[in-house]
Amino acid sequence: MTTPDRDLLWSRCAVLGRVLLPMVDQEAWRQARRHDNLRAWGIGITEGERLIEVFTALAACAAAGDSALSAGQLGTLSLRAVADAASGKSDIELLVGLPDTFDDLREEKAAAFFRLYSYQGGQAARQLFQLSREVRRALLVIVDRSRPTSPTYAAFLQQAVLAGIHREQGEG
Repeated sequence: MTTPDRDLLWSRCAVLGRVLLPMVDQEAWRQARRHDNLRAWGIGITEGERLIEVFTALAACAAAGDSALSAGQLGTLSLRAVADAASGKSDIELLVGLPDTFDDLREEKAAAFFRLYSYQGGQAARQLFQLSREVRRALLVIVDRSRPTSPTYAAFLQQAVLAGIHREQGEG
């Protein structure tokens, strides 16, 4: 059973997952490269991008947990910490962040794919590894764009609002 704070944490982390690729894709060549990579790895583009969204949310939940941040404190979460969690945590470790129920059917299906890939091993495990590198790369693009400061969750969402990619809704 999930707690209200855990549910809120997931929903805010899921926002990060939904906003990440549109922000990275402000340079159109990045999307084309990602699509080429997904095809080369044998992952459908739609499925792959949904998996990237969920992977990002799971990595954010893991990084928040490592930093002992509540949903209300998520704004201070470093995107570099999320990038590190994306490539530094095992798939099984990341699954801990999944909620029991989802408000978004698309998100629920992507989470089910992630769970399935995590337990299958073999080619599916290889694909998750490749997706972890893609999530890390996307997050580091955002980090590099924000230099000299190290972007936080809150600063990144503010950038997404300014870019017209995300609407402000409270804190997430």
